[in-house]
Formats: sequence, C-alpha cells, structure tokens
Amino acid sequence: MGGKCPHRKVKKRRLSHKTARRGKFLLKADDAVYDELVKLADQGKDAEGKELPVDEDLPGMGQFYCLHCDRYFASESVKDDHYRSKRHKKRVKVMSGPAPHTQLDAELAAGMGKPDNGLKLMSM
Repeated sequence: MGGKCPHRKVKKRRLSHKTARRGKFLLKADDAVYDELVKLADQGKDAEGKELPVDEDLPGMGQFYCLHCDRYFASESVKDDHYRSKRHKKRVKVMSGPAPHTQLDAELAAGMGKPDNGLKLMSM
C-alpha cells in the first residue's frame, strides 16, 4: 500500500490560475504613489479633487479611485467602506511619513551605484 496521494497533482494545477490573474491587478510601487501625492500637494490639490476619465475596462467606469492604495472601486459606497478599513488607514500613514525607498537606494545599498561620500575635505 502507501504510495503517492492521487490528488497531489490536481492541487498543483488548481493553484496555477492565480499567477495568471496576478498581473492583471498590479499595483504601483510605494515610491510611484508617493511621487503622485507629492505632485498633487505641490499643485495645491488634494487626492479627491482629481477628475478621472471614463474607462469601461475599470470597475465603476474608473470613477471611484483611491490614490493612496492605487485601487479602483465599483461604487461610491464600496470606496467609502475602503476608506474606513484598516488597510487604507495604514497605507495613508505610510504615505504621509518619510519618502519610501527607491530603486536608487537599493542600488546604493548593493554597492552598484555611485557612492555618496559626503563633502570633500581639504587634505594636507
């Protein structure tokens, strides 16, 4: 008796559809969202005042958008529920703090970029 479980292969196939769908809903990175928020702040606008173009492919025709989380919603009530959620509140807190890490920071940490050694002092 014993041997391999006959349902083992089926389970692996069942999970493979998630990777195909994952690319459809890719979110912007933290630094890209932070840059958009900074641009709006420099222009003196808030995240809500932005007019959105109508797009039939997006949920809710693309009219209900959360800039902090980079998500579209089907209706105003769903967006309001999202604004009250813990996930959104944490995201707003992260975006209102210091600037998130960028690709340049990662390259410098890995030793790939140009190092910043500070001011050059006169040598004797």
